[in-house]
Amino acid sequence: MNPPARTRKQRKQDTLDRLESDVDAWVSTADSAGGTPCLVPLSYLWDGTTVLLATLAAGPTGRNLRTTGTVRLGIGPTRDVVMIDGTVRTLEAGELPDGTGDAFATRTGFDPRQLTAHYQYFSVTPQRVQAWREANEISGRDLMRDGEWLVAD
Repeated sequence: MNPPARTRKQRKQDTLDRLESDVDAWVSTADSAGGTPCLVPLSYLWDGTTVLLATLAAGPTGRNLRTTGTVRLGIGPTRDVVMIDGTVRTLEAGELPDGTGDAFATRTGFDPRQLTAHYQYFSVTPQRVQAWREANEISGRDLMRDGEWLVAD
């Protein structure tokens, strides 16, 4: 038997807790020409407002993020998922705010600044956030629209 559906307020708190505690996300992008999809797992840093990713600048995900400026992230298991649609800002390592590169490296165990290949950082600002566990939470899965939370803290 499935547990009872959580309130939106509880789902928002669970979503924020997941963003703070998880380290990896499925990152879904598509190219602007033909819509060829690309899905990769990447580690991230959540700063309370944005999700910071890093990937090879020349790879399909890096190209897609730069070109389209949009992304979909999937965080958590399929029966306790957080889906984030966001806008993307591309950053070089030298453009990161003070301490952010170190925080990313500490959090993810991966420091792109130490590699010879050209990596870029991508700051994702959530525009839509959904969270659900089972079918009984589908109807209230929208927690954010147009960058605004639908439920107060």
